[in-house]
Amino acid sequence: MHRWPIRVYYEDVDLAGIVYYANYLRFIERARSEMVRAAGIDQAAMRADGIVFAVARVEADYRRPARYDDELLVETRLTARSPARFVMSQRVLRGADLLFEAEITIVCMTVAGRPRRLPASIADMPLAETSP
Repeated sequence: MHRWPIRVYYEDVDLAGIVYYANYLRFIERARSEMVRAAGIDQAAMRADGIVFAVARVEADYRRPARYDDELLVETRLTARSPARFVMSQRVLRGADLLFEAEITIVCMTVAGRPRRLPASIADMPLAETSP
């Protein structure tokens, strides 16, 4: 499991002072990018080779609101994969409180949009034993 801390800034909240719903997607995107980077995968080099990742599916549940200046933690787990796609489960927590959770399907493709097999660095990553 990968963990990435996030702090809620003023730009992240709506008029009610809570995190705007779409910003959770930004938070989990950053955490996924950091997980991939921590695994030694250079997405800029992949793109130079004509390979990119794209989000194909998001299933999300909003549990509790986050507020300005909250310190959050995004947990990310690789839960499934096939030759050209992988699935990550992600949770956003404030302490022990679950605020948001999502399952994200990522596909690997060429820059022209054709399916492509996953790089070995991802194809060989261990799957999480249990869901968050």
